[in-house]
Amino acid sequence: MLDIKVRKVGNSLGVVFPKEVLSRLNVQNGDKVFLTEASDGSYRITPYPMIRNLRNRLKSGKNSWLATAIPCRL
Repeated sequence: MLDIKVRKVGNSLGVVFPKEVLSRLNVQNGDKVFLTEASDGSYRITPYPMIRNLRNRLKSGKNSWLATAIPCRL
């Protein structure tokens, strides 16, 4: 478990991830990530390319069973 501090960034609040976390997520400055809430109340950070790839597969009809298993706005 990592201890990450919330900091003031301009008029907002933000967090700064250690290099090891950024490397594992394969994200760089300016990349998008998604924060989703799990059923147990915890949160998951997912890099944008993973979400984009899933949406593209759903749109193309590949693994169409996923479209009913994972509702998402396309």
